[in-house]
Amino acid sequence: MKLPSPLLLLSALALPALASDVVRLDDLEVAATPIVGETRLDALASKVTAVTAAQLVELNARDLQSALRRVPGVVVSHFNPVGSFGGTEGGAVFIRGMGTARPGAEIQLSIDGVPSFNSIWTHPILDMLNVDLARRIEVHKGAQPVLYGNMAFAVVDLAPKFREQPGQGGALTLTTGSFGTWSAAAEGGYRGEKLDAYVLGSARASDGHRANADGRLRAGYVRLGWTLDERWSAHVFYNGTSNYADDPGPDPARVPPALQFGSGRFADDNDLVVATVTHRDPGLEGSLKAYSSRGKLDWTGQYHAPTARNENVTVTEYANRGLRLRETLRPAAGTEIVGGVDLDRIAGQYRSLTGGVAGSFPRTAVRIDSVYAAVSRAWALGRGWTVRPSLGARQLDHSVFADELAPQAGLVATDGTTEWHVSAARGVNFPGLFVMAIPPGNNRHRELSAETVDHAEMGVSRRLGEAVRVEVSVFRDDGADRIVTSYPPFPPVWKNLADFRTEGVEAAVTWAPREAWALYAAVTAMRATPDDLPYVPEWSGSAGLNWRLTRAVRLSVDGQYVGARAVLARNRDLNALNAARLGSYVLLNARLAYTFGASAWGLAGECFVAGENLGDADYEQKFGYPMPGASGTVGVSFSW
Repeated sequence: MKLPSPLLLLSALALPALASDVVRLDDLEVAATPIVGETRLDALASKVTAVTAAQLVELNARDLQSALRRVPGVVVSHFNPVGSFGGTEGGAVFIRGMGTARPGAEIQLSIDGVPSFNSIWTHPILDMLNVDLARRIEVHKGAQPVLYGNMAFAVVDLAPKFREQPGQGGALTLTTGSFGTWSAAAEGGYRGEKLDAYVLGSARASDGHRANADGRLRAGYVRLGWTLDERWSAHVFYNGTSNYADDPGPDPARVPPALQFGSGRFADDNDLVVATVTHRDPGLEGSLKAYSSRGKLDWTGQYHAPTARNENVTVTEYANRGLRLRETLRPAAGTEIVGGVDLDRIAGQYRSLTGGVAGSFPRTAVRIDSVYAAVSRAWALGRGWTVRPSLGARQLDHSVFADELAPQAGLVATDGTTEWHVSAARGVNFPGLFVMAIPPGNNRHRELSAETVDHAEMGVSRRLGEAVRVEVSVFRDDGADRIVTSYPPFPPVWKNLADFRTEGVEAAVTWAPREAWALYAAVTAMRATPDDLPYVPEWSGSAGLNWRLTRAVRLSVDGQYVGARAVLARNRDLNALNAARLGSYVLLNARLAYTFGASAWGLAGECFVAGENLGDADYEQKFGYPMPGASGTVGVSFSW
């Protein structure tokens, strides 16, 4: 594996010498933040881990997998340096064992609270969530039925960027690295008294570390906002993505001859528009969102076993739209009442060519209407302790399948130093349009009900002085009514037959004794039933160090351990088994950055060098697919 040449590295590090002034950069500075953001409890006592834009920079994150792979309890799968292959396990995120179903999904990926998914197969396409536009990424590790609704056994919500301070500014970032990998991103924003605007464009591409492991990501983002008065404001944003990733196929030395084939190219295009009106009054605030998401998935060169040729094609088109109304009432200090209505319209179609035989699924549409409410109240108990119970529920009405009620409850007790929490929720996942499309014939899809998971979690966090925070939690998820195909008869029919359980313990510690540096470490231990549930390692862990060596030099180091685990998608077949298992691996990454500025030109910036898999570990995230060895990136960014 080739690293960038020494000349290229020295050139990047020498670039600041062209600028005579070293200045403090508020927009670029990361002052002793851990490699993973803070963990908090929301109004329903659910645990949320955040990764901020500054931490995405420290992680040198190119995609959602690299942004989240250090979050405790998260396991990722991909096989290209750039681009997620959406047709198989080439692009997936798994949270405490959730997200293993293909087709179908249990994890909701959303942008500004709006779900981002294709309507036929329902599993998220990761490259549609461009991390360059992320101001913040929040990971909800348990079922979130009240605030997020359907398909929310876990949630990854991306908050998009906007200009927060008055004035104007922008940034340009350029990188190059191993395997012909490069990226370019330009962004800028303006905020006046009444209007604000933000524009971002980015592109990434790589030749790949193996033949046919290339990929390309392109994205554009525009946001316009209006402050109408002290109470009312509005904004609209557009996010467009156009991506592809090729499947290099397994290494012939690692798999039997019957598996020595790739699956062609997976391309995806998506256009998302979200318009929001918000109001903020004393004791009352709310928003109304209208969204439209349209896209196309073009999967070409799929392997056809009877002819042993990569000739099959599937083209999927989808269009999702809806409204989201939410109001939050605070009638008294410590009391919060949240209520809302979601109206979602989901439509899609596909056409295929299999062994030269054309097939299709006509445009089909369904609706999901839901109403939800939750209340929480804080009471003082004395001696500095407060307790905050919460209770909520969502009623979901589906146009095809039976209605579902999804309750959620929680309790938080804290004295400001120690915080206890317990929560429970019932997640709901309605069948996607794929149950109407496959298999052919009378598949009895109208007899199906929603898949469910009963989530329970309990934990404690404690601050030890100003420098240390320790947190521990135990959790359990019981999944029921998983949809599988059942034989006989033939063609097979869909039934709610399969169950699963995941349970475990998670612990993390953050130590920031000085402003100049901070340490973070976390570990997750899990057990799954059945034991071949994929991407559920018994042990996984992550650690990170942020260290400001001088006023201008910053070092970030992070590592990850993932234990042995079953892999391959958990096929929707009653008798499906996952015989493939992968061994454990350890990854070590680092990023060294130097900030600089030329005040006479109104510029500031940084240059950096980053390395991934510095230990040159030989590991796989999909059976038979070796991941890149030691690799490097150099880059420079300017802001004004």
